[in-house]
Amino acid sequence: MYNILICDDEQDIVNALKIYLSNPSYTLFEAHNGNEALEVIASEEIHLVLMDIMMPQLDGISAMVKLRETSNVPVILLTAKSEDTDKILGLNVGADDYITKPFNPVEVAARVRSQLRRYMQLGGSVLQEDSYIVGGIELNDRTKTVTLDGDEVNLTPKEYDILKLLISNAGRVYSPKEIYAEVWKESPFGSENTVAVHIRHLREKIEINPAEPRYLKVVFGKGYKIEKGHGI
Repeated sequence: MYNILICDDEQDIVNALKIYLSNPSYTLFEAHNGNEALEVIASEEIHLVLMDIMMPQLDGISAMVKLRETSNVPVILLTAKSEDTDKILGLNVGADDYITKPFNPVEVAARVRSQLRRYMQLGGSVLQEDSYIVGGIELNDRTKTVTLDGDEVNLTPKEYDILKLLISNAGRVYSPKEIYAEVWKESPFGSENTVAVHIRHLREKIEINPAEPRYLKVVFGKGYKIEKGHGI
């Protein structure tokens, strides 16, 4: 049984999400601002939070900052398309994912299942040794495995090494020459095409839409990176 908190100041949205998440395995709680959400989290064992950004009294971003002082419970932001800046800020201060309004019921259910699965696989909030996590990607360097939303991804050795380099240094931009030198351990002369091909193949395996990557980003004229925090 999982306890899920839905926090949104619009009751119609809360009601809709309750319908989408109607499941015998879920107990649903609700709150209508950040203060109420923190009160519920303090009094109940919550396993996942769906948190709106724009709310009265205490907004979702401020609530996220306070929550992360004491808890690693997964948080999925509820955002409007016009809230891109706040969405990125929320991810950078500790949110795990986001869903854009209007909601797709299938997507809501899938993202909730994914976050719950990853959270419980990690023993609640305890990170395993040699694990790197960004959004739905987890790389375990002890077992040399990579999972995406809980499902194992089969990477070639070079793809694995590139992902490990970028995810273990999330936020840092690596030029193609730097990636080649780190992964191939050779002089990076003429390495740009080789790295670009491997990056493309890696994206095809870890991105839902490789043309609009959520994790592995290009910084034009500089190189590649995985965003620190989530990769949006």
